[in-house]
Amino acid sequence: MSYKGRYLPTNPKKYKGNPSTIYYRSLWERKFMVYCDKNSKILEWGSEEIIIPYVLPTDGRVHRYFPDFYIKVRRKDGSTRKMIIEVKPKKYTIPPVQKPKRKTKSWVSDIYEWGKNSAKWKYAQEYCKDRDWDFMILTEDHLMPKYK
Repeated sequence: MSYKGRYLPTNPKKYKGNPSTIYYRSLWERKFMVYCDKNSKILEWGSEEIIIPYVLPTDGRVHRYFPDFYIKVRRKDGSTRKMIIEVKPKKYTIPPVQKPKRKTKSWVSDIYEWGKNSAKWKYAQEYCKDRDWDFMILTEDHLMPKYK
């Protein structure tokens, strides 16, 4: 199976957006798509269908963030809850080492990515708070618990 590809939902009416243009960029994203598509408690879902403006701290300019997923869930008590879900490897959810012995290109890249992701997640949390939604970051610990 490819790490990137197109996903064809078995329940296209649950999908908010064009169900013929759903793409995954990792096997974890695909796994979550299958979960959303087949789980009866997920009433609707979308992949990269929401746009959240955010300011990147390195350039001070407004950019567009497309969170991985939007879902609407039926809870045990019968109520519903909307959420934005980001799927990331755990190593990208932890700040990089602040002062390594050598400032390698890899470290500089990690610092940049951390700053960018932190900004995106901050604005996503504000977006969700304004709408009374939840924001969650899912890692391999959530999607592949046997590999902990």
